[in-house]
Amino acid sequence: MNMDRAKEIVLFLLRVVSGLLFLQAGGMKIFDWFGGVPAQFGGHPKFLSQIWIRGVLEFYGGAAILLGLWTRPVAFILSGMMAVAYFQFHQPQGFWPIQNHGEPAVLLCFIFLFLAAHGAGEWSVDVVLRRKRGK
Repeated sequence: MNMDRAKEIVLFLLRVVSGLLFLQAGGMKIFDWFGGVPAQFGGHPKFLSQIWIRGVLEFYGGAAILLGLWTRPVAFILSGMMAVAYFQFHQPQGFWPIQNHGEPAVLLCFIFLFLAAHGAGEWSVDVVLRRKRGK
């Protein structure tokens, strides 16, 4: 296998897995998947609350990332959302991510930042749409 093909496979897997994880987190918040938001954290979020908006961004943004649809702008928005989530919810609990349990937020922030800069890769809806427009 040549190195370019290996890079495309890894980029595809990174995009699909991070999109799927994000989609699931949003589904838990807005559709009560996997038991929904636990009661200790307020249960099902109210319509247009900050948690509900976050769930919508996670679900639909995760689906777009998974498919590779509008990857650059969606990933940029999600990267910013994760930075806000880290500083709003995790950082007040301690300086280091390992102390405040913010490792997933930091990792997803930088994965989405990478996707915003790099794009979705060859195996994506973005490429299919670009090729259709080119014809």
